Parts: sequence; C-alpha cells; structure tokens
Amino acid sequence: MTSIGTGYDLSVSTYSPDGRVFQVEYAQKAVDNSGTAIGLRVKDGVVLAVEKIKHSRLLVPHANRRIMTAGKHIGVATAGWISDTRNLVKHVRNEARDYRSTYKVEIPAKIIAERMGMYAQAYTLYSAVRPFGVSTIIGTVDADGPQLYMIEPSGQYVGYRGCAAGKGKQVAKTEIEKLNLDQMTAREAIKEAARIIYAAHDDSKDKLFELELSWVCAESNGLHTHVPQDLFDEAIQHAERSLSDDDDDDEMEGDDE
Repeated sequence: MTSIGTGYDLSVSTYSPDGRVFQVEYAQKAVDNSGTAIGLRVKDGVVLAVEKIKHSRLLVPHANRRIMTAGKHIGVATAGWISDTRNLVKHVRNEARDYRSTYKVEIPAKIIAERMGMYAQAYTLYSAVRPFGVSTIIGTVDADGPQLYMIEPSGQYVGYRGCAAGKGKQVAKTEIEKLNLDQMTAREAIKEAARIIYAAHDDSKDKLFELELSWVCAESNGLHTHVPQDLFDEAIQHAERSLSDDDDDDEMEGDDE
C-alpha cells in the first residue's frame, strides 16, 4: 500500500485503501513541527510547560501565549497552530461555563476531556472542514485530585501522569519517564519541567524560544496560574545549570576517548 496521499488526502472524510485518514496525519505533522509542550501530574497538583519558539527578536515578550486558562481550575497547554489553539480554548471555556451554570459545580477533568475529544473528532468527519492542527494538554485539580489529559487532532483523549507533544516530544518523554511523579511536589515539578523543556530544545534549528510555566496546586489555591516570578527564575537557573553540567560531562567523555 502507498504511504503517500495520491488522491486520498483531498478530503478528511476519505479513507485510503490501507485504512488511513491522511488529513488527520497531516494535522499531527503540524503538531510535531511545533514547540514542545509537556504536562506533569504530581502528588499535589499539575504543572504545564511550553517551549514557545520565537521567530523574530521583534516579537513582544509574553504575547501569543501557548498556556491559557480555560476556567478557574483548568489550564491548557498546546503544541501546533496557535489560531486553532484559540478556537479550542474558547470551546473549553464555553463547556466549563455551561456545566457550572447547569450543575452549580466546576466541570470534572474527565468530562471536559471527553467533550473536547468529541469536538475535535467532529472535525475529522466532514469534507467541508479540516482537523485541528493542535494537540491540547489539559491540567486541573478536581474532586478526584490532580488530573492530566491530552487530546490529539484525531479526537483521541487519554489520561496521563506525564505527557509531551511537539518536535521535542521523544526527548521529553524519555526525561519524564525518569521522574518519580507520585512522590514529587508541584514546586519540584516546576524545576523539572523547565529542565525538560531546555533539554528538548534544539539550538541548531531554533535559537530563540520563550519558556512558559503554569500550575494548578495547593500553593495556587487550586487555581490555574502562571508560576510566581521568583520560582520561574529559580526554574530557569536550574535548567541552565543542568544543561551546562550535561555539556561538561559530554566533553569529559570525549577527552577520555
């Protein structure tokens, strides 16, 4: 079977002979070409981190954020098209508001992930629309404790302890798997998240990037907020120091050889 579209990629509602939907795969490719986004679910909260690639030094700092607040207790981090991100975040906000208005409680993480997955999947069914070119990581704390979900362009949603999306996801996943997330606090996870983003960043392709960090935990009073500036600075120092130590180790190994 052919591995390229050859006519089967003209519509999202068309399957190829080997059962593939190429438009969805192309949407995933848009995610894989974006800056890295990660989520960590720890014992007392959830931490989100994003590597926002800066294509020009003229860009205003902290503009066009890739981590957004979709509800008082809901944080959203994304990898992919920023315009699609805004559409999805708007939908999350509407779902959270409607649920709160109807049931007088905040929407649980599983329900918001399910509804977001259904919304994304609807855009893979009709030839008049295209799939969203974005993977969405949702972090929150509800009655069942910290929760972390990721929604793919296909509409598939999965709960995670730690997850990653974007061009550096393989490196990020490897680093996340080394962490003891069940015993880690949100404050500790902030530093590890910064270190992972720095480790996943490819200087040879993207020189400039801006780190975004947020959390939902007891220290933030159960609200999704960007981390305090002092902790943000500590996290960057920790990441740069770890990166420098790794470079020194590589140089020593090279000298030994």
